[in-house]
Amino acid sequence: MLKYLGLDRPFLLLTKKLLFSIVRTDVLSDGPQALGLDPNKPVCYVLQRRLLSNLLVLDREVTAAGLRSPLDGLAAEGVRESRAFFFTNRAERWFGRSNAAGNSPRLERLCEATRTRSNFDVQIVPVTILWGRTPDRDKESSIWKLLFSESWAPRGGLRQLFTILLHGRHTLVRFGQPQSLREMTADAEDTERAVRKVARVLRVHFRQQREMAIGPDLSHRRTQIEGILETESVKAAIAALASEQGSGPQALERAQAKAERYAWEIAADYSYPVVRVFHRFLTWVWTRLYDGVELGNFDTVTNVAQDHEIVYVPCHRSHIDYLLLSYIVYAQGLMIPHIAAGANLDLPIVGGILRRGGAFFLRRSFKGNRLYAAVFNEYLHMVIARGNPIEYFIEGGRSRTGRLLQPRPGMLAMTVNSYLRDSSRPIVFLPIYIGYEKLFEGRSYVGELMGKPKQKESLWSLLMSLRSLKKQFGKVHVNFGEPIKLNDVLCSVNPDWRTQTVAEDERPQWLTDSVDRLGLAVANHINSAAVANPVALISLALLATPRHAMDADQLAAQVDGYRKLLLAAPYDARFQVTPLDGPAVVDYCEKLNLLRRHPHALGDVLYLEQEDAVLCSYMRNNVLHSIALPGLIACLFTRNASMSREQILRLARTVYPFMRAELFLRWDTDELEAALDGYLAALVDQGWLISQGREGVYDMPNLNSDEYAQLTLLGQAVRPTLVRYFITLSVLTQQGPGKVDARELEALCHLLAQRLSLLREINAPEFFDRAIFRAFIGTLKREHLATSDANGKLAFDTALREAATQSRYVLPPEVRQSVLHLTRLDEATMRQALEKFAEKGRG
Repeated sequence: MLKYLGLDRPFLLLTKKLLFSIVRTDVLSDGPQALGLDPNKPVCYVLQRRLLSNLLVLDREVTAAGLRSPLDGLAAEGVRESRAFFFTNRAERWFGRSNAAGNSPRLERLCEATRTRSNFDVQIVPVTILWGRTPDRDKESSIWKLLFSESWAPRGGLRQLFTILLHGRHTLVRFGQPQSLREMTADAEDTERAVRKVARVLRVHFRQQREMAIGPDLSHRRTQIEGILETESVKAAIAALASEQGSGPQALERAQAKAERYAWEIAADYSYPVVRVFHRFLTWVWTRLYDGVELGNFDTVTNVAQDHEIVYVPCHRSHIDYLLLSYIVYAQGLMIPHIAAGANLDLPIVGGILRRGGAFFLRRSFKGNRLYAAVFNEYLHMVIARGNPIEYFIEGGRSRTGRLLQPRPGMLAMTVNSYLRDSSRPIVFLPIYIGYEKLFEGRSYVGELMGKPKQKESLWSLLMSLRSLKKQFGKVHVNFGEPIKLNDVLCSVNPDWRTQTVAEDERPQWLTDSVDRLGLAVANHINSAAVANPVALISLALLATPRHAMDADQLAAQVDGYRKLLLAAPYDARFQVTPLDGPAVVDYCEKLNLLRRHPHALGDVLYLEQEDAVLCSYMRNNVLHSIALPGLIACLFTRNASMSREQILRLARTVYPFMRAELFLRWDTDELEAALDGYLAALVDQGWLISQGREGVYDMPNLNSDEYAQLTLLGQAVRPTLVRYFITLSVLTQQGPGKVDARELEALCHLLAQRLSLLREINAPEFFDRAIFRAFIGTLKREHLATSDANGKLAFDTALREAATQSRYVLPPEVRQSVLHLTRLDEATMRQALEKFAEKGRG
């Protein structure tokens, strides 16, 4: 052991002195002197966990009983071993943990000696060392003692250090009865089988001792991993990898070892004590960070929990999301979900804690790694099949702009595939909106939106973020959307799906379509459960102004106008609006230190600092979808003094597919007319539109009225979306059919939007987001306004040109002219810009 750990005798003596200044042992039964050891036979002690502290405790208790130290080795019948002990678990890392249970070389040599030397035998003495029992969960008051109590989970050196400090004075030692190694292996046909039998007997012994002291292993993590490695798909992936790396048993062993490492890397390690610690800790955190957590429609969960396997699918805005949802579910008396977390969060110490709270980890991409994909798929299927609720984020990562990101199909597809394998218990997806009034990671998001590279998660960055506990972040709003039953989605795409068998590596079109439809439904239902909180309403108003500033009374009136509009024509029955009126909203945001007030003789001016304005764009984007249609109507009437209902409907139908794809709007095309009528009526009731004398004809308010100013600000909120729409159509029509492909068009639109935002100070950091243009181009194809020709270039006809000309109805002349001017690119200029852009991307 000393050789393994690189320790010499002086260091060992110093370590023992330090250790036993803390540790007090309680030897159960009568100790090693009462074991009835045969003095004519050597003794070899067995410890379960390969930790120096365990060995030093063993050495002290054995020598205190007057027996030969296990550090002095053994010798008999020509067999010599430098040490008289071995471990059943062979590897324990300092950070994190490993549960490798490879056989000890010493055990192999001793088994071989018993077979080759007729007079040789050794007494095997298993020794159980428990560093404090698991505290009673109802009586233990110390969070740290609860967290570092004895458990079934393997532990690394750092965790063991904390365990010694907290529980060292209550260390239990139990010596098992000695067993003859010769008798244990008498019926073994060879040394390998003898070793396996002894290892199995020792594992059973240590398990029984632990169950006696701390109760049964509730996590079953080890048995879960063993079961995963025995599945046919994982076995096939192991065999495939072994054949790629060469033939023979060594290649197979390496592949099996890699599969086991993957399984340990992925699997959660649920611990009820840790969950209770989390609950206490998070209760403290929420009171420090937030003024409260507003919960909406939780009865949705309780209504489906009894009869369905639940998949929680919240939007992803912050790392707080992981903790918040589990906290709420636990506080409401339900089982917390197993959470799919990015491998970037599997940090030293933190990763282990998150695992015990139910997190399982996955890599960003499985591409090209069949073995990892097989292990992960089997793990997910096992979790679902056992009835554990799960949680993941369909966006893949945190939104840096406040908008919902395009759904990633990966986890959804794996969930659907798992259900196709075993559909005995129906699955329901629960979309969840999580909205913050201030973001915990807000400052880092500002940096990323202003061009700084994303910071990699680290333990240091986590510790530094704890400084934010001194700040106040307002309230958090968690609202549960309408459930989505997987059976209903599958039946809507393929009514006969139950009678069709899908092979593991098969992906029929109906399955792809089902996953896509499911992803869009989740996104739509999250948006339908959004909450228009005070910060979102202030952001909608102020960011529509050139300098992010308004007269205090006008700001309150604008906010009141938004509230009345959203209440008169609700986006959805689950959509929620703050109960505070305009002046109260203003006062609330001032107390959050979000609004700044500039006193003035003609009336105070409220404004946003530049950095706060960027953060407010995030909050505005949380609810931008809720005013998309009335905002479109407002844009029409700031360009047209009078319009008929038919004109409004015709123009809206042209633009709506693109707005819907970008903002995940809830209405199907055949529902658009009724939605527009509802908003027109609400705008008339509010005085922002006028409908007098002529049926089906609407007029804008007087140009000098407050209502016209308020209508204009409403339109400004959605104008960036319409400008992006016109940029894309203008580039295509200027270049002509067959000139650019989809990727080139996406890059050109990104560059042009970036330039336009600099020239016209467009207050939307996501204005030139490539992902938005990519989705827009995809919508062009789905709406059959553009297609790819034989060379992969985009082709179109007069329908697209007609759509481009309609921009005159929704965009101010100066904006339209700027776009037309910027998009007049000759072939040489376009190619040069694309080359520079590609070169920058490679750099």
